[in-house]
Amino acid sequence: MDTGPVPLGPDSLTWKYFGDWRGLLIALWAGSMQNMHPGLGAGVEQHSRFFEERWQRLFRSLYPIGGVVYDGPRAHRTALQVRGYHETIKGVDAQGRRYHALDPDTYYWAHATFFVSTLRIAEHFMGGLTEAQRRQLFDEHVQWYRMYDMSMRPVPETWEDFQRYWHRMCTEVLEDNKATRDVLKIGELPKPAATPWLPDALWRLVRPAVARGFVWLTVGMYDQPVRDLLGYRWSERDRWSHRVVGKAINAGFSLVPHDRRYHPRARAGWRRVTGKVAPDAPQVETPARNLPPLDRRDSPTHYSPQGARPADRVR
Repeated sequence: MDTGPVPLGPDSLTWKYFGDWRGLLIALWAGSMQNMHPGLGAGVEQHSRFFEERWQRLFRSLYPIGGVVYDGPRAHRTALQVRGYHETIKGVDAQGRRYHALDPDTYYWAHATFFVSTLRIAEHFMGGLTEAQRRQLFDEHVQWYRMYDMSMRPVPETWEDFQRYWHRMCTEVLEDNKATRDVLKIGELPKPAATPWLPDALWRLVRPAVARGFVWLTVGMYDQPVRDLLGYRWSERDRWSHRVVGKAINAGFSLVPHDRRYHPRARAGWRRVTGKVAPDAPQVETPARNLPPLDRRDSPTHYSPQGARPADRVR
């Protein structure tokens, strides 16, 4: 009897890598790579108000997106909720091209960037991957994508096919557009809501260096055709420095307890499978500080859990 898609579990490499806090280091990469897709970029330009609440949108999105990996028997339901947020995102872009967020090619592209994000996180900040591990992560990303009940037509059949797909997207499909440039423009980024202890004056002082550092980390993870498309240069010195920084980050995280390396939704998944909490414990949802503005909390495009708890240090 068909019981539906099979969720990933703790034996998967995706569980090991995807929900690690080091994934935040690739947020600009993922956002810009997604937005360079013509249909996805148009949807962001015409429908999203992400740039008005960048930190809040980023941190709340981690919960349902992570839940598709870590929610166990409830992961399929979470995936359908995530898919549902995209149903009304459609229109015609500035060049007269129609788009819809649930177009199979567009939706799979977003998922492909999450898969490659997992590769990049592991390769740059978590000690690297073997070729066998890359192939395993490819197989897992297919299993992961089945959770959405989307057409599997755009999904490459093999790891080699995926590499050809990725190269074609980077060289023939992606575009330099406003949505991409807006993602990368973080020089005026507001202070994170999770750091009320940080003086505003100090944040304004360090913000330019933080912005330059994050963009530099991002450029180091682009494929060369994407760097060329966006006009970035990348020297051998940059490449060497990037490797050194990645090794230092990996060394630092080796001192962090396993439980604390993970985003709360991922951490909850680990706690369920290790018996630290009951298998049917309530889902961990975003804290109230990450919720959308009040006038947008009923929008079908927003994850806005009714049971969101006040902000706390853990989440």
